[in-house]
Amino acid sequence: MKLILTADVTGLGGPGDIVEVKDGYGRNYLLPRGLAIVATKGATKQVEVIRRAQDTRRVRDLDHAKEIKATLEGLGSVTLKAKSATGSKKLFGSVTSSDVVSAVRAAGGPTLDKRSVEIAGHIKTLGKHSVNVRLHPEVTVALSVEVASV
Repeated sequence: MKLILTADVTGLGGPGDIVEVKDGYGRNYLLPRGLAIVATKGATKQVEVIRRAQDTRRVRDLDHAKEIKATLEGLGSVTLKAKSATGSKKLFGSVTSSDVVSAVRAAGGPTLDKRSVEIAGHIKTLGKHSVNVRLHPEVTVALSVEVASV
């Protein structure tokens, strides 16, 4: 099945790329999630428009991503409040990427997309943890998150 990607798909390509995938993967995963459209003659013409727009955005986004990186590095450690068991370091549940985005915003940082926050494993304990924020394919920031009890 020939598809045109409309978003970044890990291991497959970026927006505007024409890819050949198995029918089930395209029909059951990529198309329902809006990550791709079927490659038709009209859609292939749109690919050129998408690529031109992507090229102009990439330069602007790279500079903007570097600015956001500097802002995030200036924050230092971000404190996040979570419920924990009394007398224990274990949390009730775990810290999600949405929680990290809210904590960054509350600390005076920029508004981030929760999909750009990469948490290695699950954060289920109090203390300092490292979280990666992927702002751009070329720009990644390691952010220190301190989880404190409510």
